[in-house]
Amino acid sequence: MLGSVTSLPQQPQRSASSGHMVVCGDDTLARRLAVELRYVYGERVTLLVPPGREPSRPDQPLTQRARAGALFGRMSAAMNRHGGTGNGSGDTNAGVEAVRIMEAHEPSDEVLEEAGADRAAALALVYDDDELNIRAALTARRLNPRLRLVIRLYNRKLGQHLETLLDQAAAVSMPGLDPAALDASTTVLSDADTAAPALAATALPGSNKVIQAEGLLLRAVERNPPRPGELADPGLCTLALLSSTSQDPAGSEGSDSSGDEGPQLLPDRATVNAATGRGTVVLEAISQVGPDQGPARMGGRGAPLGKVFSRRLRWSALGVAASVLALAVTSVITTGDSPLHAAYLTLLDLLAMGDPAVEDTDTTSRQVIQLLSGVAGLLLLPLLVAAVLEAFGSLRTASSLRRPPRGLSGHVVLLGLGKIGTRVLVRLRELDIPVVVVEEDPEARGIPLARSLHVPTVLGDVTQEGVLEAAKIRRARALLALTSIDTTNLEAVLYARSLKPGLRVALRLYDDEFATAVYRTLRTAHPQALTRSRSVSHLAAPSFAVAMMGRQILGAVPVERKVMLFAALEVAGHPHLEGRTVDQAFRAGAWRVLALDATPPADRLPDLAAVPPFDPLAPAAQSTPDRPSGLVWDLHPGYVLQPQDRVVIAATRRGLAELLRGQRYAAHR
Repeated sequence: MLGSVTSLPQQPQRSASSGHMVVCGDDTLARRLAVELRYVYGERVTLLVPPGREPSRPDQPLTQRARAGALFGRMSAAMNRHGGTGNGSGDTNAGVEAVRIMEAHEPSDEVLEEAGADRAAALALVYDDDELNIRAALTARRLNPRLRLVIRLYNRKLGQHLETLLDQAAAVSMPGLDPAALDASTTVLSDADTAAPALAATALPGSNKVIQAEGLLLRAVERNPPRPGELADPGLCTLALLSSTSQDPAGSEGSDSSGDEGPQLLPDRATVNAATGRGTVVLEAISQVGPDQGPARMGGRGAPLGKVFSRRLRWSALGVAASVLALAVTSVITTGDSPLHAAYLTLLDLLAMGDPAVEDTDTTSRQVIQLLSGVAGLLLLPLLVAAVLEAFGSLRTASSLRRPPRGLSGHVVLLGLGKIGTRVLVRLRELDIPVVVVEEDPEARGIPLARSLHVPTVLGDVTQEGVLEAAKIRRARALLALTSIDTTNLEAVLYARSLKPGLRVALRLYDDEFATAVYRTLRTAHPQALTRSRSVSHLAAPSFAVAMMGRQILGAVPVERKVMLFAALEVAGHPHLEGRTVDQAFRAGAWRVLALDATPPADRLPDLAAVPPFDPLAPAAQSTPDRPSGLVWDLHPGYVLQPQDRVVIAATRRGLAELLRGQRYAAHR
């Protein structure tokens, strides 16, 4: 079933054509992704959603197509108010293409062909069902081997295998396929993994933002507003000015439509100098990625003895061992026996296995040592019993959930262990932040993980009195409400604020507009307390969109309610870069050249598959021995960018879209 967006009169209905993009999904992420591609990057989009019952009354929920049409209508009106359609030219009629909305129960062969997947440049499969996404990906790869696929999967290992399988299928179907095109053919992402770092970062006063791809590592850090009279550390360069200030540390968080109230991305030097006492995001390091060191063991099977035996028991065992050693040394000194034989006799006495020293040849010192060894043996017996009991107790408690300890403070209370909450829990534990989990369902997805990581867990309905108190909310540093029910998250936050008004809170809300409204209300009621409201689809959509645009995108990081992108671009073909100096190539609020990869083109890594995995907790490594290091970040402002250069840039979404459009326009001239 095919429909057009009736709220866009300036966008006439057209058939799908080569080069457009197809988005298939059944939730907000699909609609948000289509909006991102259409209104930020100016791409032609076909949105495929499951059919829904048409509402017969105004109070009934909207169908999938009606929701998408309403979202496109709001975005269209917002773009028209700002004098453009997202094409960067300011012309409301330039580059306008159709937005198609199709309805189908599942993306079958016929449906994908009707959507134009056999001629499309990219296809996103973002259904909430992993199996449905996999089946559709296999079908799409068969229809179009050159198609760039972006697939939403929660299972990481399965996603890695699927990427390899689909790339091999493309290579077999088209033996002459360009390797550069094949490298970008399949990308598997998880909205949970994409949103988790941003959600976990809200629990910290300042947080690192790490981007790694194509052998490059970029580390940005969020700096709190400096105290009056202090100067903020600019790092290598200032990437963004935050809304928080010395007088208002909580900050009035802003989005793309907030104007001057929101954060400013890629400000020029004059703006940075004028913004004294304001929070910033600065670039702290750019380096090459070293070999992977492997993930650190976090407990569970194979954990050290410290996870099994208590500290007191270990100290007791150490005391007994020291006593045995002292007795053996004393025996050597007093009896003149050899050290080995003296230690042997001492152990026999300790274990009550030696003969009593009653012979005439036995000395008094030998008898005293035997008595002391017997006393040490008496001490050893309860120690062995305690060790056995603790070992059995550890095995028993390994299959049960821990309760929050009495003296716990400075922790983060995490509500919900679904897909998102589970990933956030992993991220918080990687950062070594103490966590207490609250979950109503004992069979929730993340309960086994919480059990294996020995995370204190409270089972109960967070809306019931006493549950948050059991999680020690009064002594917590932050509350992350990440359940799948908006009203539950909101109620938990309001109740937590009644117990502790200054608590730092972040809540997950389904709709981004609702999240904005909730934030503003909580901000007004508690102006000194930091409040953050987040929509997972809003956090994840930019990363899915940049994956559809191609492998030149290194990653995306959220800056409050805005998004900043990092990309590695070849200078050739970019009129805004080629032949310009570094200073001339900088456009405030749009893009900025951060570094130059001076490695000869023949020696550059051609694909992402050759890059080892990256551990975000490991320190920034230097260049690998088998790859020449040519990364230059301290570029002179007067350096002229050459066509053979490759640069690393930071850009806003609209700035990057303008760069890519300029490259396509230059290529077609």
